[in-house]
Parts: sequence; C-alpha cells; structure tokens
Amino acid sequence: MIALLLLACAGGPPVEPLPVLGGVPPFELTDATGAAFSRTALDGKIWVADFMFTSCTTVCPILSTHMAEVQARYAKEADVRLVSFSVDPGTDTPPVLAAYGARFGADPARWFFLTGPMDTVKSVVVDSFKMVLERIESPTEPATILHGERFVVVDRLGRIRAYPEPKEPGKAELYAAVDALLAE
Repeated sequence: MIALLLLACAGGPPVEPLPVLGGVPPFELTDATGAAFSRTALDGKIWVADFMFTSCTTVCPILSTHMAEVQARYAKEADVRLVSFSVDPGTDTPPVLAAYGARFGADPARWFFLTGPMDTVKSVVVDSFKMVLERIESPTEPATILHGERFVVVDRLGRIRAYPEPKEPGKAELYAAVDALLAE
C-alpha cells in the first residue's frame, strides 16, 4: 500500500535509466570554421550526432532538417549540442560545411559540422559510433556513399545512450533520450 502511494505521489512508475551502449573515445577533426575540434569540447554536454554529406539528396537533408528541429527544441538548454560528421571529407571542406549549416539555420556555437582526413573520419564513424561508412567507386558514375542513418545520443561523459532512427517514432525516442539525460 505504501509503495502504491509513493508511486502515485511520484507521478507514475520509476523511469528506467538509459543503457550505456558504448563510449566515444577522443578524436580530433576540423570544424566548419577550419579550427581543430576535439571530443573534449563536448565534455559535460549532452549531444546528438548524425552522419551526412552535403551533396547527398536522399537521407542527409532529412537528417539535417531533424537536427534543426532538435536545435530549436533545446535552444534554451545550455548543455545540449549537435554534431554532424561529414562522411565525404574530400568534398565537404570547412567553407562547404559552413554554407550547408547556414542552409539549415545551424547556430555555430551549438551545432558543429566536422570533417577531416577520410581515415580519421572513418575511424570515428565505424570504430567509435559503430556505424557503417563505405564509399563505393564506379568508373561511370559518381561514388556512392553508404553511411549510418541513425542519430546517436551521447551523455555528458561521452557515453552512447541511444541510437534513434530519423523517422517517426525515432524522433520521439531521440527527444525522450535527451530529456532523460537532462534530468540525470
């Protein structure tokens, strides 16, 4: 009886903490201003990562639109950041990334677009985030870039806590994960 009363007073059953799905080790890439950017710049912050390239015409604009929605939703939360990793660093130079970010209304103080040498980018994407990244060359057509299409929610300690998909109900899962981390 007392347990039921406590549950009722607390507003419902206790919320399960998000699982720890992995960690993001240190990395150093280049941001859209051309400056070095390391994972340590995100220490103490909750962040949402995605993987994109600026010449993509399929899923990347959808991901970036959703990231803009995340930015708007958490505009007043000082501890939330967004990080978009370019999976086509040969094309996506800092000025190209800056223009792309501006197209989606990215606040450069909160939403970072990162690039770097392909081997470093691939190591971060594949080894750290456990996402696919493959470039398939063709002699007759532009290269095809296969990459992870899920968001990654990372906590203040650099631990991966969720992999929401970009479609509904994935957005609700993304918001629930960020909200849970803000409440921790």
